[in-house]
Amino acid sequence: MRNLKLLKSLRSSELQGPGSPQCFSVRADTGSLLIASQYCITEYDPQTGQVISEASLTADGFLPEDGSGVVVGLQDLAELESACLATAGGDVVLFNLNTCQLECVGSVDRGLTSMSWSPDEELVILTTGQETIIMMTKDFEPITEVGIHQDDFGEGKFITVGWGKKETQFHGSEGKQAAQRKIQEVQPAVSWDDHRPRVTWRGDGQLFAVSAICPQTGARKVRVWNREGVLQATSESINGLEQALCWKPSGSLIASTQRHPNKHSVVFMEKNGLLHGDFALPLSKDQAKVKELLWNSDSAVLVVWLEDMSAGEDGQVNAYIQLWTVANYHWYLKQSLEFGPDPQKVPVCVCWDPERPLRLHVVTRSWTSITYDWGWTTERSTGLDSTDNASVAVIDGEKILVTTFRRCVVPPPMCSFELQLKSPVNQVTFLCQPEGTNQLAAFTADGQLSIYTQDSGEKSNKLADGFRVVSHPLILQKSFRPAVLQDVPLALRQLLWLQDELFLGVSPGLLPTSSTLLMLRPSQDAGDTLTVRSEVEVDGVVVSVVHSSQTGTVALQLEDGRIRKLIWDCQEPSVEDWQDSSGCSINFPVPCVQMALCSIGGEEYLLGLTERSHLYAGDSELASSVSSFAICNDFLLVTTHSHTCRCLQLSTLTVKGLQAALASDGGQNDQNDETLRRVERGSRIVTVVPQDTRVILQMPRGNLETIHHRALVLAQLRKWLDSLKFRDAFECMRKLRINLNFIYDHNPKAFLENIETFIKQLSSINHINLFLTELKEEDTTGSMYPRSESSPVQPQPASKQKKVDVVCDALRSVMESMDPNKFCLSILTAHVKKTVPELEIALQKVHELRENPPKAPGAVSAEEALKYLLFLVNVNDLYDYSLGTYDFDLVLMVAEKSQKDPKEYLPFLNMLKSLEPNYQRYTIDKHLKRYRKALHHLSKCGEEHFPEALQLVKEQKLYSEALRLYSADSAHYKTLSCAYAEHLVEQQQAEQAGLLLWRCGEPARALQAFATSSSWRNAICVAQQIPLPSDQLALLARDLAEKLNEQRRYSEAALLLDQYAKDCEEAILALITGASWEEALRLIYMHNRQDITETNLKPAILEAVNTQTSFLEAQVGTFTRHKTRLAVVREQKEKARLDMLDEDGPDCADAELYSEASSVMTNSKYSHSNSRISSRSSKNRRKAERKKLSLKEGSPMEDRALMFALAEIITTVDKMREEVHNLLKVLVLFQFDKQAEKLQLTYDEALQMMEAAVPEVWPEGLQTSQAPLTGPNSTANSIMASFQQQQRPAASQHDAEVPTAPKMRNGVKWKLSVLK
Repeated sequence: MRNLKLLKSLRSSELQGPGSPQCFSVRADTGSLLIASQYCITEYDPQTGQVISEASLTADGFLPEDGSGVVVGLQDLAELESACLATAGGDVVLFNLNTCQLECVGSVDRGLTSMSWSPDEELVILTTGQETIIMMTKDFEPITEVGIHQDDFGEGKFITVGWGKKETQFHGSEGKQAAQRKIQEVQPAVSWDDHRPRVTWRGDGQLFAVSAICPQTGARKVRVWNREGVLQATSESINGLEQALCWKPSGSLIASTQRHPNKHSVVFMEKNGLLHGDFALPLSKDQAKVKELLWNSDSAVLVVWLEDMSAGEDGQVNAYIQLWTVANYHWYLKQSLEFGPDPQKVPVCVCWDPERPLRLHVVTRSWTSITYDWGWTTERSTGLDSTDNASVAVIDGEKILVTTFRRCVVPPPMCSFELQLKSPVNQVTFLCQPEGTNQLAAFTADGQLSIYTQDSGEKSNKLADGFRVVSHPLILQKSFRPAVLQDVPLALRQLLWLQDELFLGVSPGLLPTSSTLLMLRPSQDAGDTLTVRSEVEVDGVVVSVVHSSQTGTVALQLEDGRIRKLIWDCQEPSVEDWQDSSGCSINFPVPCVQMALCSIGGEEYLLGLTERSHLYAGDSELASSVSSFAICNDFLLVTTHSHTCRCLQLSTLTVKGLQAALASDGGQNDQNDETLRRVERGSRIVTVVPQDTRVILQMPRGNLETIHHRALVLAQLRKWLDSLKFRDAFECMRKLRINLNFIYDHNPKAFLENIETFIKQLSSINHINLFLTELKEEDTTGSMYPRSESSPVQPQPASKQKKVDVVCDALRSVMESMDPNKFCLSILTAHVKKTVPELEIALQKVHELRENPPKAPGAVSAEEALKYLLFLVNVNDLYDYSLGTYDFDLVLMVAEKSQKDPKEYLPFLNMLKSLEPNYQRYTIDKHLKRYRKALHHLSKCGEEHFPEALQLVKEQKLYSEALRLYSADSAHYKTLSCAYAEHLVEQQQAEQAGLLLWRCGEPARALQAFATSSSWRNAICVAQQIPLPSDQLALLARDLAEKLNEQRRYSEAALLLDQYAKDCEEAILALITGASWEEALRLIYMHNRQDITETNLKPAILEAVNTQTSFLEAQVGTFTRHKTRLAVVREQKEKARLDMLDEDGPDCADAELYSEASSVMTNSKYSHSNSRISSRSSKNRRKAERKKLSLKEGSPMEDRALMFALAEIITTVDKMREEVHNLLKVLVLFQFDKQAEKLQLTYDEALQMMEAAVPEVWPEGLQTSQAPLTGPNSTANSIMASFQQQQRPAASQHDAEVPTAPKMRNGVKWKLSVLK
């Protein structure tokens, strides 16, 4: 839905030569024009108006001096720095552009009719007066010569498979008459045909087509040849085929023209010569002739060059140039240039620029050159409020196709309505004034400016036949004729409708490098004339003008990217530089093809999009790879070549913030990013509906898509919710499938305070129910629809209740107070949707409806309410809940509405009714697997049901609940306690079992339980309570002591052996084994057993000294070895990290990981990738972590493993302080001074060595970010990477975990001063 807009035009009339131009070519490298006439060849620069080089064609005899010579072809050859021209006399001449010398490189006796070079300038095709084709290389060496007219079809001849005759085949819409229709004879070419062959090349240079007059029929026929000069195909006989011929550069179609009895068409042929589509020219029969067809270099625009067939009243012939484009299989006439009847202004040469696809060159008979630069633009209304219809105007010849996207989305080429004018339209502009942005003005080729406005009268939206008018067409209000000198077509460009009676236009300036801004207003004298009220001369060629609806600013862009600001709302308009807030001039680095004004962070910026898809805000590049953009209210919408659409709120961002947002790639981290959405490949923004959520996109083929961008949707929803427009928000969310939790999550406090407003606005029971059923605990503003960083966070209510319960209770209470009958179903929904569904309450309300039916009109009956409950809840669950109420009427009511068979539930219900109430409830609860309630009811059923209760307790393990239901002095309590004790023994909790048995009067079983659990104190108490005989008590004590010794509880075992088993020797030996030296000495002297001192105590002490000394030496050796290895590993990793940083530079994505992964640095064969660990159990995870921390040399986390091992050694040695202290005391006591001194010295050295190593193993700042790496051995890359590493988070929490330095207990006194 784009139009072609004239950006600038350059008219140069300084060149004057003899004769009139016959051929011309554009030099791709310099942009100068090569023009050949019947007398000379000239190179001319239209920018400066200077003749660069010139040579006479008559002086050397290439053309006759009488001016009757004809140049049939001219081509710039960049590689040879020459121009090649061919004359009708048969000469092929090279014009050296450096020396201005002419050289004849070949001649054909019978003359030449055309010359055409291949796109790669490797081959040249010459057609001769003998109707032959000569193919030559770029060095003018002949390749082949063949006749134009061939009897053979060519290599691509169609194959007939013999499926019957044409008369017997299906003829489609033509009907059976087509079988009998006689083949019409081909009419000869029209009289004005010049009978010269036309040659055109395909864009890749592999094929070329030749259109020539057939000698037999006198009509034109097109033949396609390949690069080797072999005929490929011949076109079918086409009546009325004309001379124009041009192959589309993309290679798909060959364009020509055909005159029908009732129309004049541009037709397209495939490379096999068959017709493939056409479109009609807006001309009457025999009105005009098509001189040439010209495709531009990107195949987007087709030029049709026409001349009137008959002269006008003044005897002169008008000439036209039309620019056509195609979209969605429809051809649009985008521009029509009318050059008038003056023969000196009639074009004689037209061609497209080879480098700039939308630059058109025209040379007139008077040697005037005109260069038109076109640009694609979408003419859309610029309103900001809901009165703007989001109109888009598409030019199609004498019609303007207007689509009002607020009212309806109509795919092109259709539209909401058409505006028919009397002349082809060149420009369309919408009124920039607020509340009038739906009005438009059209500037036509005849110089008229037509104003279209909305009809002020009231019109009914409904027609008699029942249809409804969605969009009322605009009506013509008045027409003006600008009082501007229009010596060339489109002398007035960049038209802007600023106010009701104020227009801004751009016209060529006094100099070729300047422009004039014209402020046009209706004349006071002549009402149909727009007069120039003021002029502003601009030093530079203005290529685009843009207006801001918010601020009224008008910005201009010059052809070199400079930006100017027009001060227009004053008596004397002026132009000044565009400046930022600091007063510095701002310009685009590159000229832009699309512009828009917006406010970013409170400052006005001019956005521009270049041809190469770079988006700029002033001189700052925001993004690359941008295909289109649009500004709507406070949002910037951008489509990219990576098939995404970004929508960013400008008021919340700075320029740097915009750059960062547009640079993000939309990966997994952006899956909830509301600013990004994927779109179809090649999508472009057509318009955005103001104060709405719709974005209209156009696909490359031309069809439209409407999307509701989430950023626009959420912004609109937030506005509605803040203004308490719940109904609008709900309808939008329901239609666009936005989670309805957002209504509450956006502002919980405001929602809870305005629940009554919410209910009144929704009014529909179904809508309230839909809202309730979608409630969930998740906060959608933190997950699905996160707020922007700048938006204020709404306070959450301080209630400890869950969100769903809060909303359900609040809605239910308000609905019950408003109208419980009307909102009955919603009240039931509120009960059911709670985190713990209140089904019993809901069923009870249904039961109340059945017992007391409401008499209010429209009230819900019990049947309807129950049916609705069955829709919300599974019928079996509802049946069970109704059964759990013990209300059989309610159960029957639910069962009747369910799919259950009465034969299934009626016998069961009848059986229940026959039972005693408590046993009945027990049976129901047991059926519903509510075992605690069942036990409670069963306990009330009497003695005869206790075995059943005991069985239930054992099956469901309800021991604690059962004990609460019976008194402690009852036999049932004792039975339950014994059963509970048995269960505890099975669960390896024998001590608790013993306590239960002891308190319920089962001491013998309690003693056994205590003995099993090694609870010796309780066991001795129970044994003495029984009481046990002394011999059995001693035996019990020995058994308990043996178990305690196995558990290394030597002191407790010694106590049992000494006091209850009366065996002091065993008690002393147990204490010696447990290294309780002082307690052992106490018992030795208490029982007068000094013999044990010599036999057992002293040897044990000496053995302990040796053991401790050996252990300390081993620990010290291991500690030293680990510490040395740790230093080596750290040195290797630091060296490898620096090497990698110097190679990759500071931008390496893994720079912060180098210090964490030694396998990367040391080429280890181990890998520390544990991506699957997250799915394992915690036990396996800890196992995997231990496995990862391997002490094996070269393992990925060897340094961490060494630090853990060193910390463990320090902790183990530090814990020996008390043990060594006790051992030193007994060594001194028994005069083992040497052994004591050695042990004290060894332990002291070990502690000092480890304490000194702690700062080395755990240096300061190891667990925080490392200091920036600087020094004489650092490079710029390594220093930069070090700074960046400080700002990046750790790659993995587990990988970054460093063991903390152990704390040594220096306050514990263990040394003996007697040994110093």
